[in-house]
Parts: sequence; structure tokens; C-alpha cells
Amino acid sequence: MSGSGGAAAAPEWLEIGRILGAQGLKGEVRVQSLSDFPERFLEPGRRWLSDPGRPEPQPVELLAGRWIPGKNTYVLKLEGITNRTQAEQLRGCQLWVPASERPHLEPGEFHIPDLIGLAIVDATTTETLGVVRAVIPAGNDLLEVQGTDGRTFWVPFVEDIVPVVNLAQGWIGVSLPPGLVELGRPARPEQPTVGEDGEDTVQS
Repeated sequence: MSGSGGAAAAPEWLEIGRILGAQGLKGEVRVQSLSDFPERFLEPGRRWLSDPGRPEPQPVELLAGRWIPGKNTYVLKLEGITNRTQAEQLRGCQLWVPASERPHLEPGEFHIPDLIGLAIVDATTTETLGVVRAVIPAGNDLLEVQGTDGRTFWVPFVEDIVPVVNLAQGWIGVSLPPGLVELGRPARPEQPTVGEDGEDTVQS
């Protein structure tokens, strides 16, 4: 899949995970990963934490982390969180890193926040079909698109179907097989959705 030009201004923060609750009795927390970079959860160091009552991220030290296979989940030990009660109080909080710490991407890879809000355009007719609202991680990642008629459909993010991503001009060119839009509408795929601040990446 080809990319073009530089993206619009990046957000100040990138969300890397969401705390699901306590793990055990010693203050560890379970975190749903929103990042394609395991080191965000495995390498000790400073991260940032926010909650609905204080949305501006605050610094927190990651002391240790481990991966739970098959669940897109990590167990983290954060400084100052020493018991289950404290860990449970972090349920729903978000983990962040500064956008300036974005890792370098290979050609054909894209940060998900850069895709949100791009127009979906028929690569043959140049007709605008809708706007990307989210990306759903799956075997092949799916673009969640709000169509021009207001209804939602999903587009597999693979090179045969999505041959061009033009970040500079704000559009994605697609070559949709006949019937794909209607097939995508009856039911939402049961996968976690990554919105505009997540750090996952996608590639063809």
C-alpha cells in the first residue's frame, strides 16, 4: 500500500492502553493494549496516566510489565500502587506517551490516528464514499467507514482493496469488490475499535 506526503499535525499525546482493573492482590493492573509496540508495557520507565476527573495526563513510573498471551492484554506494576484497592481505583484510566515518542514506521505502515477522518474515495470514479471513523484490529485490519448516506460499513485494509493512502491530501483510494459495502453493513465486527488517539499501526 502506498502512502503520500506528511500527515496533518500530530496530537500531543498518544494513548497506548486502558486499564481494565486489578490483577491479584499486590497492586498490579491489567491493561488493554492500544499499541503495536510491546516495549510500551515491558520496558520500565515513565508513562503518563489520566482519568475522567483529571484528563491531563500525569507522570507515572512503570516498574515492570508482562504480556498475557492471546488477550491483547498486559499486567503492569506502577509505582505507588501497592494493593488491590488502589489498583481497582485506576479502572478506566488511560495510559499515554508523548506523540514526540512515535516510533519510526516502515514504508506502507501508518499510525492509526493519521487515518481517522480521511475521506474514502473510489479509486476509479473519484466518488467520495464516506469517512474513516475508526480502525478495527483483526486478521486483516478493517477501516470503519461512515458512508455518505450515514450508514456504516467496513473496508479490509489490504493493498488490493486500498491501493493508495494520501495523507497529505486527506483521502484513501479504494477499489471495492461488488457488494462489499452492503455486505459490511448488517452487523459490526466483534473486535475492539481503535479511535483517533490510539497508537496501533496498520499495514498492507
